[in-house]
Amino acid sequence: MLKKKLKKIKTEVYALGQHISMSAHKARRVVDQIRGRSYEETLMILELMPYRACYPILKLVYSAAANANYNMDSNESNLVISKAQVSEGTATKKLKPRARGRSFTIKRPTCHITIVVKDISLDEYLEVDFLDSLRCSKKLKSKNKYTPMPYHDMYTNGGVWDKK
Repeated sequence: MLKKKLKKIKTEVYALGQHISMSAHKARRVVDQIRGRSYEETLMILELMPYRACYPILKLVYSAAANANYNMDSNESNLVISKAQVSEGTATKKLKPRARGRSFTIKRPTCHITIVVKDISLDEYLEVDFLDSLRCSKKLKSKNKYTPMPYHDMYTNGGVWDKK
């Protein structure tokens, strides 16, 4: 008698953009439009919207799709944007000179944008034999603690002095 066990498969891939110089409120206005849509529909929406926040979000959607293609070998037609969130980042501060030698601070807000893409063609759970899962769970320990590093000569291999 073989027991079956469900194993969760990773179907989501994300792309993260940090310290994007724009207000989180303005980026949320665009991200709310694309959440839950397919990849191709998202590209059309972002290319036609007139907001400045569309360009960095479009780059992140492209990056998330490339990550899904590379990591899970998934097709772009099967991708759906499952999560998209914008959080506030640190505000960069500059000083603006004013009258009588005074200075005022100008705060430029930044935001962090996370785009999570899910492949809908993959099942989330996979049936695995219980005995196979026990064999795979045992980790192999290597006796050698040190891995050999390749030789790197910084003077001939495009090191510090070759840059002009």
